[in-house]
Amino acid sequence: MTRRAQQRSEHLRQAIADEAARIMLEQGVKDFLLAKRKAAERLGVNDNTILPKNAEIETALQLRQRLFNAQHDNQLSSLRHSALRLMQMFQEFQPRLVGSVLSGTATAHSDINVHIFADHAERISLKLSERGIAHDHGEKKLRYDSDRYISYPSFKFIAGRHAVEIVVLPEDGIRQSPLSPVDSRPMQRASIAELETLMRQ
Repeated sequence: MTRRAQQRSEHLRQAIADEAARIMLEQGVKDFLLAKRKAAERLGVNDNTILPKNAEIETALQLRQRLFNAQHDNQLSSLRHSALRLMQMFQEFQPRLVGSVLSGTATAHSDINVHIFADHAERISLKLSERGIAHDHGEKKLRYDSDRYISYPSFKFIAGRHAVEIVVLPEDGIRQSPLSPVDSRPMQRASIAELETLMRQ
């Protein structure tokens, strides 16, 4: 590849990352792959080798939020306060905040994602029912290796103004984080104390 062709590919890659970030922020698309495919289609790019990595899109999303979204700090603060109240409700299950609310890239459309640890998911459903919280039960696949996925029980519901997804891992699952869909590294997880420290900063 010539230097000019390489520069063009890099410019297209950045343009796709920027457009994918805009799509995620403005249209509420949560899936990185879907966002980058929509961005590539809009820009007329058919070469999959040019598509940016998820981490590049996350960086573009952070920049766009700082530059164009004056409400971002308020939105993120609201999401984190809701996440803290939720985690306190499930304190006995060692809750851990994960995803965009923790990383700071959450948009107005983002869910609050929490991992909790219990060997019987029925305890979580019972606790939600006792609180009068209508919820849907499902499954969430988490990745641990390049080709190893494990499905866990999940619960989705609305807390205040925010959508929530709780994933119930076994009690010993606290020892190993699944891989992040953004950069394929062990997923960052924050305890109640860690979230409180983050919110004070």
